[in-house]
Amino acid sequence: MTLEERAAKAVDMKNSGMYNCAQSVTVALADETGLSEEQLRQISAGFCAGMGNLEATCGALIGAGMIAGLKTEGRGTLGITRQIQEEFNNRCGAIKCKDLKTVTDGKPLCPCEECVRNAVMIYGEVLGLS
Repeated sequence: MTLEERAAKAVDMKNSGMYNCAQSVTVALADETGLSEEQLRQISAGFCAGMGNLEATCGALIGAGMIAGLKTEGRGTLGITRQIQEEFNNRCGAIKCKDLKTVTDGKPLCPCEECVRNAVMIYGEVLGLS
């Protein structure tokens, strides 16, 4: 599956209403881990709406960081997560859910679907997926 296909899968899951933003990212990247899609869905269940509905760090971004930790087995994860966060901020304009959902000119700064898409794409770019 290409990186673009993974990102599209994540957006489809988010739009289905059956997965939150964090779940959509972790499940779309499940093959990067040793865990099943169901295990990842369960682990990431509480991280939507900005870290458990606190409107803090975007759940899609948290999901990408979780997968980075699993992929790297915790070695060098902090630096990789920082790269993912910085690029996410560049593309989306913020990393906090509250800021991403702020409506200006009739639309949010970065809709949830785009946050999910960007989190998957950036994860793949930083970790060298094609």
